Order: sequence, then C-alpha cells, then structure tokens
Amino acid sequence: MLAKGEHIRYTQKQIDKFNRQKYITEIEKISKNLFRMFRDEEMDADHFRGKFEALKKKFDERLEVQLDSEYHKQLKSYILRLYMQTCENSSFDDESLSDIREAEMSNLNRLQKLKNGTNYKKDKHKDKRVNEDWG
Repeated sequence: MLAKGEHIRYTQKQIDKFNRQKYITEIEKISKNLFRMFRDEEMDADHFRGKFEALKKKFDERLEVQLDSEYHKQLKSYILRLYMQTCENSSFDDESLSDIREAEMSNLNRLQKLKNGTNYKKDKHKDKRVNEDWG
C-alpha cells in the first residue's frame, strides 16, 4: 500500500502507450459517430456541424502521436478533410450534407475494410481462401 502523498510512478514508455491508445480511440470514435450521423436521415447540417465540431475539439485536446498503421493514417486524414469540407465551409448546408451522405458512408466503409483486411488470419484458414474461386 502506498504511503500518504506517495504516487505510483509510470515509465515514459507506459505514458506514451497510454497517450497513443487514447489518441487512436478518439479517431475511431469520431469515425463511428460520423457513420452514425450520415446514416441518420433526420440529421441536418447544423446538428452535424455541432456534433462534429465537439468530437474534433475533444480530439484536438489529445496529445498528437505518430500513427504507424495505414488505416489510422488514412482515417485521420479523412477526418481532417471532411472537417474542412463541412465545418470550415460556410456554405455547408442541408443540401450539401444530402449530396455527400452516400459517398462519405462509402468512404467510411472502405476505411473499415482496410482496418479489417489487416486482421490476423490463422494459417489453417488460409488454404480455404486460396481455393475459394476454384470449383
């Protein structure tokens, strides 16, 4: 048990790992929320902008970390591009949201496929995939 006033000491590596996990969790949270907002037919441009700005503000408060995976790099640049296209665009309105809705859901799906494509597959399942189109 710790004495009064004594604190647990974390190594820099542990702190870096924690910050990295929080940063990655934040960008994935934004992408899930964006997909939900695009899917919601009742969502209007003002609500979209307000919610996206709140998510982005929270993300910007995070300590920036170096992203290694291609998925996370693309996801971050996607979010930044979309933010500029919507929240920083004074002419973004309900019609604009309606125009980009389908394309942006497709973009988010494509990013999700990139993430899922990197999942580990056991060797015993590889043969099944190789021979799938034989038949």
